[in-house]
Amino acid sequence: MSDDTSPEAILRKRLYWHSRRGMWELDLLLIPFLQQRYDSLSAEDQLAFQQLIEEEDQDLFAWLMRREWPGNETLRRIVKMIVEHAESTDNSAYRTL
Repeated sequence: MSDDTSPEAILRKRLYWHSRRGMWELDLLLIPFLQQRYDSLSAEDQLAFQQLIEEEDQDLFAWLMRREWPGNETLRRIVKMIVEHAESTDNSAYRTL
C-alpha cells in the first residue's frame, strides 16, 4: 500500500483491511478479488463489494463457499463475481476449500 492520501487511496486501504477477515478461506477470496478486479468493476459493483465486506463473517463464509446465496440480488451478483474470479484464476488453494 502506498502513502497516497487521496480519497481513492484511503478508500482502497480501508477496503483492503476490511477484506482481511482473519479467516483464511475469506482472505483467500476477498483480497485477490480486491487487488485484481476491483478497479475494473463498475461503480455499482464497487459499491456492492463495499456493502458485502460489511456483512458478518459467517454469512460471507456461507455465500463464498457456495453453501447458500445472499437474498439481496446486488450482493448475490458480487458474490458470484468473486467465486467466478477465484475459479478462473490459478488459485489451487481455492480448489481445496
